[in-house]
Amino acid sequence: MITQEDQAAMLEQDEEGVPLQTFQRSFAQICAGEEPWLPLGIFMHQFFGYYKHRRDELVRDPIEMPEQPDQEQRQWAAFCAASVEYLCAKYDLSCPDWVHDPRYSLDYPWYYDISADLPEVQEELRQTTPEKFTKHNVFCGDRTYLNKYEHTGRHGRRRRIA
Repeated sequence: MITQEDQAAMLEQDEEGVPLQTFQRSFAQICAGEEPWLPLGIFMHQFFGYYKHRRDELVRDPIEMPEQPDQEQRQWAAFCAASVEYLCAKYDLSCPDWVHDPRYSLDYPWYYDISADLPEVQEELRQTTPEKFTKHNVFCGDRTYLNKYEHTGRHGRRRRIA
């Protein structure tokens, strides 16, 4: 018997049966214990690469916060909401209302970077983090969503993708 969840998952697949790695799915996987950059990395490959034409679908559905989220889940929820807001602004997409839910903003700054406990690193993150992240109190710098498909190398030339 096919459940409603199975039906929804089938609708979110492409012609080859690959599920869309939405932020909703990514956050659920993070809450289930996945290392965050595994689902977020798959999302990035789809958003910047193969599924550029489905970007709206990848960011549209709200993430689902656990009933009693722990600190790490609250941090990643804020990161996901800030990411959606940032990507929608950068790629001229309609920003879904769910990102403005106060549950997805932190009461305290979260500095996410190697050595983020050092004051000089925190200061650099405060200086370089895009406003869409800082308003959620997430400080991760400006390199989080570099698009390798658009990246130019040291010589100012776009890399060729074979």
